[in-house]
Order: sequence, then C-alpha cells, then structure tokens
Amino acid sequence: MSESGKVFEKDFVEKLLPQKFPFVMVDKMYDYTETSLVSGFTIQKESIFFQDGNFVESGLIEHIAQSIALHTGYEFFLKNEPAPTGYIGSIKDVEIRQLPKLGDEIQTTVSILQEFAGITLVDAVTKWNDIVIAAGQMKTVLAK
Repeated sequence: MSESGKVFEKDFVEKLLPQKFPFVMVDKMYDYTETSLVSGFTIQKESIFFQDGNFVESGLIEHIAQSIALHTGYEFFLKNEPAPTGYIGSIKDVEIRQLPKLGDEIQTTVSILQEFAGITLVDAVTKWNDIVIAAGQMKTVLAK
C-alpha cells in the first residue's frame, strides 16, 4: 500500500501527471516507496491506445512511462513542489507477451535502478491477473 496504507484513485493520480484525458494511462497508485511504485490502469475503450479489442503495445509502453511519471509526481507532491515534465529517453529489452482487453486491470511495478541529474532508469513489470504481460527497462529524462 501507499504510505497512508490506501489506494490512490483516478482523481488524485491525474493531478500528479502532466498528461490529461484521453492520454492518461494510469488511474491508480497502490504502493509508493522512494525506490518503487505500483500503479494500475483499467483498459477503457476511450483510450487512444485501444484498438481492435486490445490495448496495444504502444499503450503498454506509455503506461510504464506514466507509472514512472507518477512516482516522480508523488515524490514532488510530498515536497509540496510542482511535478516536472519528463520524456522517455530510451527503452531496453522490452518484451510484450500479451495485450490486455477492454475492462482488464493491469498493474505495473517500477523499480528504480538509478537516478541521477534528472535521469531515471527503471525496471518495469506489468501484470494482468498476476500474469506477466510486459517487462523491460526504461530511462526517462526530466525536462529542464
């Protein structure tokens, strides 16, 4: 659970992200530590990444990136500072094993491997029903 032991829902989560509807790909925060975060997202047909009954690969990548952004946003929220905007710097060894369907809730765990000078390297694992559907590493860069 997050520091308070509760799940943070859509309205609070969206305040921590630079993205706005329909580009928001995270709607829950289950757990936060200084070095990790567990996020959730329920696949909706309004998503720009929902096509032919599936949440497509690029949507999973964006969901992972926004999970990292949520970690940063919450970190800044705890310091009473506005969250910076960030960008995907690189993606490495990403394997997508399964595409979620409409109504599926996915959960992603991001584990920070390195953080230095606005650059964050994470390991990410996305699951649906405790089955790993995507995994890999991503580097994000904060805008200056």
